[in-house]
Amino acid sequence: MKVAILGANGKAGSAILKEAKKRGLDVTAVVRDAAKITDGTPVIEKDVYALKTEDISGFDVLVSALGFWGDVSEFTGSTQHLIDILTNQKTRLYVVGGAGSLFVNPEHTVRLSETPDFPEAFKPLATAMGKGLDLLEAANNVNWTYISPAAEFDAQGPATGEYVIAGEELETDKEGKSYISYADYAVAMVDDIEKNAHPNQRFSVHQ
Repeated sequence: MKVAILGANGKAGSAILKEAKKRGLDVTAVVRDAAKITDGTPVIEKDVYALKTEDISGFDVLVSALGFWGDVSEFTGSTQHLIDILTNQKTRLYVVGGAGSLFVNPEHTVRLSETPDFPEAFKPLATAMGKGLDLLEAANNVNWTYISPAAEFDAQGPATGEYVIAGEELETDKEGKSYISYADYAVAMVDDIEKNAHPNQRFSVHQ
């Protein structure tokens, strides 16, 4: 299986890259600076907006692990561009999502980012990532899967290889925690890439 990873030098992207290579998948990194990929992985050196359909049509899966911490509106702009170049293509798009767009009530009317305790500093980011999900849900003829992590998404956490698949509602463990490490999130994503178990769906993972 041929997999391209956008943002492969970021925290989430590098974890997914490592997991995919460990399983013997044919992985290519898509990054703006090829010098940042030092493990011998093949590279496409392009900004997301410079990507064209022909760049990715040979891949089974394109993973978007892009992070925009300056102008958060890039989450919607980049998602729309990926939708445009993947429409009517066989390539499946996997998006590293956010937890802020998960619902906290059974009626699915209130998102985590809309709750009083949600940190104000993260609201613009969570809202923008949620809008990216909205674009995917409204898209036609695009094969996509959006995976939201737990509320606490830990870059330094251990790789246990264990995780729980949840739906669109925020779930917690018996201690009331919503947690997953980047390493275990990567395991969950690559598992789903191999199984294609959630086509055109958003789901979440936690421990």
